[in-house]
Amino acid sequence: MKVLFDTDVILDFLLDREPFSTQMAYLLSKVERSEIIGLICASSVTTLYYLAAKAHDRKRASSYVKALLSLFEVAPVNRPVLESALSARFKDFEDAVVYESARHSNADFLVTRNVKDYRRTQIPVCTPAEFIATLRTIDKGGRE
Repeated sequence: MKVLFDTDVILDFLLDREPFSTQMAYLLSKVERSEIIGLICASSVTTLYYLAAKAHDRKRASSYVKALLSLFEVAPVNRPVLESALSARFKDFEDAVVYESARHSNADFLVTRNVKDYRRTQIPVCTPAEFIATLRTIDKGGRE
């Protein structure tokens, strides 16, 4: 199962924003154990570096990015993704890019706290808590 994690939920973990960081720690442990394939949008990586450097320092921001790159596959932001995002019916272009990056990467889910910004999508979009509930339902059913 491929899951693209939006910038906001990765920041929740990196900046230890409770109660969301605990949910993300659980989901990242699933990625680390290869129980799910974690994706992060290429444009999120630069945003995360910038915000982590601003909140902490460049050295810590670099270590965060290295850790993210070792854990996640990077979903591309290329011409097809950007063109699709431009024609998508999103209020926010950045959200459209994240969504189209997920779609072009054949993600099964997109996890974000901004679910309301992702209406009428082909990929299920859910909060970390909702995704955890989905995983538990799948685990109880004994299938992936």
